[in-house]
Amino acid sequence: MFSASDPSGALDGSLLSIAGWSDGTAAREAILALVLLATYLATAPRGRRRLAWPSIGLLATAAGLLLLLAIFPRPPMGGADRSHHVLRFFLVASALQSLLVVVVVSAWERLSKPLPKIFIDILRFAFLVLALFVVMWDAGIEPGGLLTGSAVLTAVLGFALRDTLGNVFAGLAIHAEHPFEVGDWIQYDTNQAHIGRVVEVNWRATKVITLDEAYVIIPNGQLAQASIRNFTKPDAWSRRSIYVTAPYAVSPQKVQRIIVEALRGSFGVLEHPAPSVVTNAFTERGIEYWVRLFTVDFDKRDRVDGMARDRIWFALARHGIEIPVATQSIRLTEVSPAVPPEPAETILARRVESLERVGLLDGLRPEQFRRLADESRELHFAGGEPVIRQGERGDSMFILLEGNVEVTARDQGAMPVVVARLGPGDYFGEMSAMTGAPRSATVVALSETRVLEVRKEAFGSLVAEEPGLLDALSSALSARLEERRRALAASGRAPEPPPPDLIRRIHEFFSH
Repeated sequence: MFSASDPSGALDGSLLSIAGWSDGTAAREAILALVLLATYLATAPRGRRRLAWPSIGLLATAAGLLLLLAIFPRPPMGGADRSHHVLRFFLVASALQSLLVVVVVSAWERLSKPLPKIFIDILRFAFLVLALFVVMWDAGIEPGGLLTGSAVLTAVLGFALRDTLGNVFAGLAIHAEHPFEVGDWIQYDTNQAHIGRVVEVNWRATKVITLDEAYVIIPNGQLAQASIRNFTKPDAWSRRSIYVTAPYAVSPQKVQRIIVEALRGSFGVLEHPAPSVVTNAFTERGIEYWVRLFTVDFDKRDRVDGMARDRIWFALARHGIEIPVATQSIRLTEVSPAVPPEPAETILARRVESLERVGLLDGLRPEQFRRLADESRELHFAGGEPVIRQGERGDSMFILLEGNVEVTARDQGAMPVVVARLGPGDYFGEMSAMTGAPRSATVVALSETRVLEVRKEAFGSLVAEEPGLLDALSSALSARLEERRRALAASGRAPEPPPPDLIRRIHEFFSH
């Protein structure tokens, strides 16, 4: 009789009645396997209980073996021992499998990231081998003797499984280095078509689904030797590149500004990192622009690119910019340009109007303004480009026609200080134009800027014909400097000392 307080004894009695043999160790192993399985089922994180199926399967196999022993006659002499050891193997293996998931899932995953499936699979196999060795040892069989006695068989198996073992170790290396994870988009060789989303990484191969919805299985050994591009790491976004060609007649900064504005709010285009445009090449068709945009919708990248191109086309069309097409035809007839050039008289009148607003030139007559405008030239500067630099020598002044500039000055060893910001109608550089003195400040275009440059030679031709004009210019420059000095003093800045013998310096400069 067995007491209910002794479950191992009761189970041992059941084994005796069913199988015809008694073994308290097997009973305790069965109880241990059940306890560990119940512990895992009670403590496993949500969605991870399916990992208990191997343990349940091993216990079910042990129960099935007992059922066979109960149905069929008892085995002959020696058969009972064999069935006994087989039953113990399933019980020990089930206990070890449950112990594994309790440790690496119930305990480990509460403290750290879940282990990859390939590690759990390899540990499962190792624990199965351990269970086999334990049972063999108890049965009096030396496991080492089996290994050394079957060297030829081991060599044959090793040679046959070398590719499989290589894939297993490559899979371990992939999980150790983390070049990609499930859900990442990768390119697994140099072929652009071989880009896909990782859906599984197991002990033998990595499975991906390409943009064409093709299911591809790549051996881990092949991946370990390949150059892998991960479009999802280290950040979730990836960069896309689009190339657009625009005519030479339109300034690059204008085109870049239009394209950046067009991409704002386009499907899949991120605001941070912001899209950008750079001038990429000068081609036969026109100026090629490299558009860089960022998206997290890598699986929809074709739609992201396509809608961005649509936005760019419509934006350029609204601004009257036509994308040039490649052509090889030779035209022998004269064709009128799509946009007629601005008449020279209109350009000259616009320059005269700008010069008349310059207070320094108030003493000039209309014909002198016209002549000065005719001998001047218009210059175009990109945003961020310096017009003049402090310390450089110069002999011209500039009138702002379009855009804005920032004037900065710096003392030796000090940081630049913003002196002023100028807009259309303002002028700068008059001291160098009148005296040849080095530039006293740096002037940088804040945006796309157009200026009218009036050089010393243009003033010199007027002074040569009318020497008295030089005195008028000198007086106007002195008044301008005095006005600037008072403005600096009113703002709390130290005013610049007036240059000594200013009128004499102007006369000497124009006499050369």
